[in-house]
Amino acid sequence: MKRIISPSLLAADFTRLDEQIHSVEEAGASRLHLDVMDGNFVPNITFGPLIVEAINRLTDLRLDTHLMIEKPHRYFEPFVQAGADTLIIHVEASENLDHDLSTIRTLGASPGVALNPDTDFNILLPHLNLIDYILIMSVFPGFGAQSFIENTLENMHKAVAARKDHAYLIAVDGGVNTQTIDRVFSTGIDIAVVGSNLFGAPDILLRYREL
Repeated sequence: MKRIISPSLLAADFTRLDEQIHSVEEAGASRLHLDVMDGNFVPNITFGPLIVEAINRLTDLRLDTHLMIEKPHRYFEPFVQAGADTLIIHVEASENLDHDLSTIRTLGASPGVALNPDTDFNILLPHLNLIDYILIMSVFPGFGAQSFIENTLENMHKAVAARKDHAYLIAVDGGVNTQTIDRVFSTGIDIAVVGSNLFGAPDILLRYREL
């Protein structure tokens, strides 16, 4: 199994964003994780399509754009136009999941779904044919540098078990670091989203290799 590390730019130093993106490119990253928060669905605010567009101009890496926002369907087109390659919406925020996933694909992006730690994976079983990317949250979304929630490993196992007839990628986001990453990858998931443990390290290249 190939271990994929997806650096979360939420933890990057935005005064040195070009340099920080270049560091993870040099380390071997193939994708970046972008956290979009609206202050309503989660208790924090980050950035919108203009910043995604600016990041897209800085890199050719795949941009997995995680919408932690209410009524996400209102913003699909601006984020795809800004350069989002994968558009990830929360099942808890979607008013019509099948329609939302189909719309994202029609717009030209890969449709993804995120699950909060207290949402059972089985809620996605009727929708798996429409999903390219599943994001298992291992912390409650809204802030970085939180501690890993152990019982979210159950959702990871369920997502892997359900994939036998599907081709979606499985990612985990929240509290993933050098102490927890082995347990995460041992479930069979594909992608570990890492923020503060990577960008907060004295040597980003070394830490990426450690992960």
